[in-house]
This record gives sequence, C-alpha cells and structure tokens, in this order.
Amino acid sequence: MLSYDQARKVILENCSPAGVEQVSLLDAVGRVLAKDVAAPWDMPLWDNSAMDGYAVRSDDCGQIPCTLKVTGYIPAGAVADGISVEPGCAVRIMTGAPTPAGCDAVVPVEETDDGQETVTLGQPVKKGQHIRVRGEDVGAGVVFVRAGTIVRPPEVNILANFGKALVSVYRRPVVAILSTGDELVELGRTPGAGEIVNSNALSLAAAVRETGCIPRIIGIARDNVESHREKLREGLKADVLITSAGVSAGDRDLVRDVLCELGAEQRFWKVAIKPGGPTAFAMYGTTPVFSLPGNPVSTMITFEEFVRPALLKMLGQQRVLRPLFKAVLREPVKKMPGKVQIVRLRLENVEGRWFASSAGNQQTAILKTMVDAQALAVLPAESSSCSAGDEVDVHFYGNYCDLTEAP
Repeated sequence: MLSYDQARKVILENCSPAGVEQVSLLDAVGRVLAKDVAAPWDMPLWDNSAMDGYAVRSDDCGQIPCTLKVTGYIPAGAVADGISVEPGCAVRIMTGAPTPAGCDAVVPVEETDDGQETVTLGQPVKKGQHIRVRGEDVGAGVVFVRAGTIVRPPEVNILANFGKALVSVYRRPVVAILSTGDELVELGRTPGAGEIVNSNALSLAAAVRETGCIPRIIGIARDNVESHREKLREGLKADVLITSAGVSAGDRDLVRDVLCELGAEQRFWKVAIKPGGPTAFAMYGTTPVFSLPGNPVSTMITFEEFVRPALLKMLGQQRVLRPLFKAVLREPVKKMPGKVQIVRLRLENVEGRWFASSAGNQQTAILKTMVDAQALAVLPAESSSCSAGDEVDVHFYGNYCDLTEAP
C-alpha cells in the first residue's frame, strides 16, 4: 500500500502534456501556452503622448506661468510628419498620438488654460513627462509571454497587440469516464429496488470539465467480464480513462483484472488514505488509467487528490497541487494513525486567520457534506486524533475561494 505522497509522485511521474495545437486567440483563454512568444516589433512603435494636452519644449517652460503659441494639432491616429515644436511654441496633441519633432514633454490640458491660439501653462514642466517612449513596454525580439503561461484577458490583449491571431497551446486531453455495476441506472430513470442512479459519471465529468479537459462518458460496465472488456477497450482509446467502482476485492470487482488482460500495467493498488483506500493507477502505453472507489464521496475525494493534479499536468500547467495553508480546528477530529485522513470542512476567516469546522457527518455515504465543504483538511498518516484549537493543513475545495486569499 503506497502512502498518499508516494501515490501522487507515481502518478505525476507517469503523466505528461497531451500534445500541442494551434488555436485562435480567443479559444486560447484558460489554456496553457506551449511556446515562448517574442515581440515582432517595439511596443509602442513610436514615441507618443500619454495625455490629452500640449507637446512642448521643456526649456521654454522654465518660468511658470508661461504662454506659448499653438502652431499645430495632432489627433490620435494621425502622423506627426512635417510637424515640429519650435522655440516658444506648443502643438496641441491627443492621447496616443505620435509626439512631433522638438517635443520633449507633454503638458496635460488640465494644467493649462486650454487655449487654442496661445496656451498658458500653470504647472512646472519636467523633461520627458507624459511621453511614452518607443519600446518602453516591450522591445522587439523580447519574449513577453513564456511557455507555461495560462492565457487570461491580459495575455489576450498583449498577444493581440502584436498581431498574434493564432497561438500554440497544450492540447486538452479527452477523458473517458466509465462506471461499473449491475445496480446502476442512468439519469432520467427512477431507480427501482436495489438500483441507484449513475451519479458518479456525471460528477466526474463535471470535475474533468472544471480542469479544462474534455469529458466523454462511455456508459456502464455490467458485472461480467464481457461487458468490462468491451467498455474498458473503448475507454482506453481516450487520452485518460477514469473508472469508478469495481476496484476493491469482491468477486464482482473486475476492473483491475480486465485492465491487466487488455495490456494495462498496474503501477499501484491501494493508498494509505481515508476515504478512498482502494484506488488503483495503471498505464496503458501513454494513457493514464485511474480506477477510483465507487462510493460517491470517495470518488470525488480521490479525483481531487490524485486525478486533478494529473490532468492539470497534462494540460501543461506548472502549478498542479492546491497550496496548503493552516487553519485552526474549532472542534476535535477523531483519527487513527496509519493513514492520511481527508476531512471535509467549512472555513471562516477572522482577522486574517483561518478557522475550520466540520462540514457535517464525515461518513462516506453522506453526499451533503461534500456539497457544504469549502476545504479539505489533509491530516498526516502519523497523527492521531486532533483537538479543538489544533492547527491543521487544509486546501480549498473546488472553486470555493480564490487561492490568493490563503495566507
């Protein structure tokens, strides 16, 4: 039985980015850049005004107030060819317009009398003020976004500024999702005696989609070898395969044996974690195969702790593990040493310090506790029961909170 950390290490060592593709700039949002991008030209392309105002020579403005003759006008989008600032003169200019020859400062209109034929300046003028110099943002040839960057609106803006209509990003893996068991019925059918709805497939698909990968639900493998063989063979055509249930030690737990028959190489079975101990991981060529417990709470927790980091790595992300931070328990937590225990929590921030309370009944059959959980505590294997007031390691669960709020 592997430890929690060992299992994560084995998984991440076996998972790699799923390949590279070119997509349109808007379709790249949320994706990870696969290549450095260098500036094809300077930005800005020319010296230009940062303000609406007047282009002046700072030497003419030593005595304040001073009055200058207005000899020209340069709106945004115009060129400054043939326009220059002569001694004792000023040129009216708009934000973004190229600065004319002879100009070494721009005076904002609010620091003048806004004159049309002459203008009087009311504030001291500093050489270089309010002029954006060519290349001061990014110089030609400089790498301005690096491989591994997640594309957000700021990246879209600067990439568009440099004319990048297409960008290279890591491909989104297709993740096949298979549930197992004769007791399962699909959503839309009222379960009869001894039947339950196949909710795991949908929650796993939702979790896969949240990572940015593409979920593909492939149905239910019934409790016989032929059905397992057919469905698992289909699932192994995807970039990743996730199964739920059928991975323990019962006479109907067929997943591991049939995967082995089909050529998958088991890397581990069972992890020293509670809940979720009967978790298995295999490789079918370059395809990772995650076999998760069937209990819905265990399924979701093992996805969070083991599958999610692997999918993020396959998407090209560099930060794949949620950061841990400290929270103070408001109530005791029972625990036996020997396994990492994952506890569902509610959080409260009091004067910059996090406090944690149980999200409810921690039995693995209680789905409501997953709904109410804002964070998960990761209690180390060697620890025993925790008391109220103890600090424990926690990480946010799902999209509850922006990670930057963690201290």
